[in-house]
Amino acid sequence: MAETLLQQKNTPQSTATRLKAAVRNASPRLVIGILLTATIAAVAFFLFSDLKGTVGYVLPRRALKVAAMLLVAVAVGVSTLLFQTVTANRILTPSIMGFDSLYILVQTALAFTVGAAAVSGAPPTLMFGVEVVLMVAFSALLYRWMFTGATRSLHLLLLVGIILGSLFRGFSSLLQRLMEPSEFIILQDLFFASFNNVDPALLAVSGAVIAAVCVAVWRARSTLDVLALGRELAINVGVDHRRVVMRILLACSLLVAVSTALVGPVTFFGLLVVSLGYQVCRGFNHARLLPIVVLIGAVALVGGQLVLERVFGFATALSVVIEFAGGILFLYLLLKGSLK
Repeated sequence: MAETLLQQKNTPQSTATRLKAAVRNASPRLVIGILLTATIAAVAFFLFSDLKGTVGYVLPRRALKVAAMLLVAVAVGVSTLLFQTVTANRILTPSIMGFDSLYILVQTALAFTVGAAAVSGAPPTLMFGVEVVLMVAFSALLYRWMFTGATRSLHLLLLVGIILGSLFRGFSSLLQRLMEPSEFIILQDLFFASFNNVDPALLAVSGAVIAAVCVAVWRARSTLDVLALGRELAINVGVDHRRVVMRILLACSLLVAVSTALVGPVTFFGLLVVSLGYQVCRGFNHARLLPIVVLIGAVALVGGQLVLERVFGFATALSVVIEFAGGILFLYLLLKGSLK
């Protein structure tokens, strides 16, 4: 009997269970410290490892790429966490509202009307402004329509977002089929997130917008904790649920719009990092969840790009790997059925 118990304790399953329990029971400060150390190490290794050629040329380009990845990690991680908080659903992301589909539709419509070469050669600031304004205006009109009058259902808002996303994808597909093959090849490169050619001016504007939104979100972290407990309880303690949810959804729209216009769509990245964040930080304390989610996203993007560049030699794009892993996680959460 004693030998059997000893064997059970030493099995890989029991070891994995103990490791999982240790991660869940770890102090949030310890988790944040470990993730911060990993982020700093990944950034330093990405910047200074294998420096060849002219350092004054290579290092600034790497710094721009790292800055873009860090901004995307903040924007996508925070927006997904906020969206899941107000919808009380851990398998939804802001992309369900059709932002990625709207981005692809804008690119496709411009390429169809003025040509893909003109779109790819247009001033980055002009394209950035057009994309951000269109996506934020779309979300603002949708939220205003859904939250005024008799219809104020958040579930109806999600359903309308899904339908509009499908409509945008269908219209984009129709335009792509009518385009010349050479035009479509040029356009196709814009459909995947890329951190290699980020404009420094856009990086500064995006950083300012994301920082302003994140400061407002951090100040409202206690209100977010109350919203995570449910609509009825939030109303009972005095939270203006409709107004607060409207503001949070607009903040999500702005973060997603800036991130998508900066590097392109990353549909499942937010789901991936937020799900991992909930695993290492049990509960709804946003003062802990926000930095943990951001740091996990930073480690995933910088570390993943580092592996793809130095180990696999740019054999594929990081966004493809992220979408693949996030899609598998999405299917797992759907099949598991334990997260509401």
